Amino acid sequence: MGDCYDKESLWPLRQEIIDCMKGYKGCYQRAYRCLGAAAEILEDQRSVLLTDSLSHKLAKRARGILVREIPRRRAERPGQVKQRFLGAITHQGPMCLYDTVLTRCSRVYVLTDPCSLAHELLIHLLAGVTAAGLDVVACPDPMAPDRLAHLLIPQAELAFVTSTTALPFPGKPYRRIRLDTAADREVLRCSRPRLRFAKKVSAALVEEAVLSLSQAKAMHDKLEAVYNPHVDFGLVESISQDIRSEIMRF
Repeated sequence: MGDCYDKESLWPLRQEIIDCMKGYKGCYQRAYRCLGAAAEILEDQRSVLLTDSLSHKLAKRARGILVREIPRRRAERPGQVKQRFLGAITHQGPMCLYDTVLTRCSRVYVLTDPCSLAHELLIHLLAGVTAAGLDVVACPDPMAPDRLAHLLIPQAELAFVTSTTALPFPGKPYRRIRLDTAADREVLRCSRPRLRFAKKVSAALVEEAVLSLSQAKAMHDKLEAVYNPHVDFGLVESISQDIRSEIMRF
């Protein structure tokens, strides 16, 4: 793609381009460090509440939902699982494409989850739905990609989405489940100060990460403003069409 640049016009702007990139990498590194620290604190919060009793309760709740929502049938093959991120931490803050859910699924279970417990319910639902032969879109948590945040089952027009204080689900749910009510009351009572601390600190760390991402975005926009007048976008389009044609031949 370097052939698309007017190098003669850009050369006098060399120092300005270098200046635009100063601190750019550092902004991303700081954002990743803040998000990593926030994820560790949220994991500590989750581990406090995740007792054997809670795991059994959520597994039982999942079985009840499957009996009610997923028709029993002999599946010729297990359902396929596609992984797709539905949300992310961006320079504009945490975002989730809930509209995507509403366009594909008419029945939405909203999992109110202030303590990062959704995965413990969703993993059982995922196993049950795929065993019934239905395909699933499994959406990892952007703060902890090894854990699930949402499940979409378009064949059944059914979805399970996590709703938090930072990212509340905007639509009217088919059903709502408060996951924190499954936690042991005594554990919850004794851990309340620790949980409040975890929420406060993790939220502050995410806010710092978003600030760093917005600073990186501003630097990128400034760099693009220098480059764009000296790019042959007609040639960019031509190259992209050639690559597309090459891919389609396979």
